[in-house]
Amino acid sequence: MIGARTLEGLARTAHDSDSDEALVLRARDGEYSAFETLFHRHRALVYRFAYQMVQRRDDAEDITQEAFVRAYQNLGRYRDEAKFTTWLLRIVTNLCTDRTRMHQRRTGLETREAAGGLTWMTVGDTDDPVQNLEQDQRRAALKAALNALPAHHRTAVVLRDIEEREYDEIAAIFGCSIGGAKLRVLRGRRALRDRIAPLLGEVQP
Repeated sequence: MIGARTLEGLARTAHDSDSDEALVLRARDGEYSAFETLFHRHRALVYRFAYQMVQRRDDAEDITQEAFVRAYQNLGRYRDEAKFTTWLLRIVTNLCTDRTRMHQRRTGLETREAAGGLTWMTVGDTDDPVQNLEQDQRRAALKAALNALPAHHRTAVVLRDIEEREYDEIAAIFGCSIGGAKLRVLRGRRALRDRIAPLLGEVQP
């Protein structure tokens, strides 16, 4: 007869074997299905973060695929001092920065194309068409201001205020202290405020 402690131990073992860290170890040993599990588990997170950074669906999809390819190729470099998602988002951050630099000369075109993305940011929440219009304009202004930020400011704001990541994880992604992460977020918020203020002035009725 199996006792309660034994059942609890079995449950804990099963849970641990399904953790990100355990899946990484299995993937290192050649079990590709373990990495497929990691891909399906974290793909939405990576895509959402990449889209917030680059504001283009095609680019976000490319970055998502490339991030997991690089993660798989570099599993040997992963150390479990950091969460797997922290390590993965660091890869995504670097890819987004590279992609942003590549498109810097076409920022105006990208901003216009990105205006049609993410319907949840552009659809009104009430039945009042005037209020909906004001909400749409404010969301559009926020997107434009966020997209116009330098990559390091945008990364800090997206990680903290959109992805709601803790400061210790942001610090690990940036490779800085927690105090440094807080400073980066503060500077990013100030930069966003300075960008969005004139845009909000333009949409006032």
